[in-house]
Amino acid sequence: QGELVESGGGLVQAGGSLRLSCVASLTIHTTNVMAWYHRAPGLKRELVAAVTSGGVKTYSDSVKGRFTVSRNLAERTLILQMDNLKPEDTGVYYCNYAGGIYSVDEWEYDYWGQGIQVTVSS
Repeated sequence: QGELVESGGGLVQAGGSLRLSCVASLTIHTTNVMAWYHRAPGLKRELVAAVTSGGVKTYSDSVKGRFTVSRNLAERTLILQMDNLKPEDTGVYYCNYAGGIYSVDEWEYDYWGQGIQVTVSS
């Protein structure tokens, strides 16, 4: 079993910044990807940013140039630096770890954090 714990959310004005952290208590597999997802009110959860075990980073178009994802393997931590926040960034942010063998469109191990609220006021 694995656990992901997010922190760093809160209320901020538009144009401000927040830094989300996710600490993973689980086995880190050779092949893995850690990611942040965003669920806006009334909408489905969507990928915001991801970083693979090989260091490849991916961002959604809506956050490119504003958000930066990074990971510290030694500390088992995933960071999302969010700058120039907009009201549409409001919602719950989830940390995800996926690793092991990828087969039939799913990972062998797939864990989610509880989510953390981010509210951006206009």
